[in-house]
Amino acid sequence: MTGIAILGFGTVGSGVYNVIEKNHDHIMANTGLDLKVVRICDIKDIDGEPGKIATKDFEDLLKDPRVEIIVETMGGLHPAREFSEMALDAGKSVVTSNKELVADCGGVFLRKAKELGLNYMFEASVGGGIPVIRSIMNSLVGEDITSAKGILNGTTNYILTKMSEEGVEYKDALTEAQRLGYAEKDPTDDVEGIDACRKIAIIASLIYQKAVDPEDIYTEGISSLTKTDLEYASKLKATIKLLAKFRKTDEGVAMMVCPFVIKRGTPLYGVNGVYNAVTVNGTMMGEIMYYGKGAGMYPTASAVVADVIREAQHFGKDISPGWTADKMKLIDICEEVRFFLVRTGKEDEDLVKELFGDVKIVHLEDRPEEIGFFTPEYKEKDFMELYNRLSCPVKFIRGDIDADS
Repeated sequence: MTGIAILGFGTVGSGVYNVIEKNHDHIMANTGLDLKVVRICDIKDIDGEPGKIATKDFEDLLKDPRVEIIVETMGGLHPAREFSEMALDAGKSVVTSNKELVADCGGVFLRKAKELGLNYMFEASVGGGIPVIRSIMNSLVGEDITSAKGILNGTTNYILTKMSEEGVEYKDALTEAQRLGYAEKDPTDDVEGIDACRKIAIIASLIYQKAVDPEDIYTEGISSLTKTDLEYASKLKATIKLLAKFRKTDEGVAMMVCPFVIKRGTPLYGVNGVYNAVTVNGTMMGEIMYYGKGAGMYPTASAVVADVIREAQHFGKDISPGWTADKMKLIDICEEVRFFLVRTGKEDEDLVKELFGDVKIVHLEDRPEEIGFFTPEYKEKDFMELYNRLSCPVKFIRGDIDADS
């Protein structure tokens, strides 16, 4: 028997328990492993069968000789960080879905686990049930990955989809997302891009084997977007998504999280609702895409259990993904080339042609005082020089250049 303890019995933790219990025979038939949840730790009272093995004292997990793997699904930095460190010190491997913890100090735990002959696994911290990390570390290990980008937050993707398809404003779409349980009461981490920033930091750290501090990544959220922005994008056969992305250059890595215009016909255009997707580009393979539900009880729990199985199959062997303590050099995003969606006053129409050339200008019936257009491709710093010459600019939104366009 492989003894499992679950730390934090909320949505994901209870999902892990259910997956292991309900799929026990299937897992044993396919892997030969007899997985058993033997302890659960949570500050709240737990009813039913799980309550019979529950405790409120984390020390009970550390002292139980049956526990070989601790699954941390409590979230947040503290006390998850302290508990994870104590688990490793006690000789227990750790599997987590906690992207905040992994992004902040995953490298520290990876090195500690390696030194102790243990593993620190975190597939579920990025993309929920989408096997992004495992693919990067296994299937793509021989590739020179030049860039990646993704829709990594289901909450923001649901909100933007609703704004685009139903023509509602941001606040109304957010309220609906909260009613359905897709958004937290305090949605800041999601809507301001913080969650997606942590996830892209983890992906880049794994690919380039250097530490990325999320605080160093240029990040914007979606709270300033309006239905008018989405209407202009639609008029130009495009939509707007919150993208987390990076690109390797000779000078370093350009990395950012912010709303991007995505043109119709490109892979991420049709990723709607609570779904996530990541595209990865390599020098030999070109572009591939991973797609699926990025959050929720069972997609995330499934990824956690997959890590538990891998660890149980490789006790005593270092299989953790990881990165060094060296810090990755991030370059100024103003050097990146892209197109832009620009909104400006109608009186700027002639000036637009003078500054940006023969661009297609569109109008909205309810905005007779405005025009909108896509610019040609520029370095962002060069675009800003032109944009600042407009007499009555309203807003600009960056455009994503697809790998195959």
